[in-house]
Amino acid sequence: MKDAEVARAQWRKSSYSGGNGQCVEVAQLTDAVALRDSKEPQGPTLAFTPPGFAAFVRGVADGGLDR
Repeated sequence: MKDAEVARAQWRKSSYSGGNGQCVEVAQLTDAVALRDSKEPQGPTLAFTPPGFAAFVRGVADGGLDR
């Protein structure tokens, strides 16, 4: 993942995001899907391959990533 590509990415939040600032943003990059904390847009970014991102979303949806 290239820093320049992340800097010009089109970031978006879920339509379910409330106004409480507790949001995750997602961006489609050339070869990856990136996630970041909306409260810290210049902070760290996670990058997934498209299949890896799909597996991550499934894990979140089925509660497999709950503590």
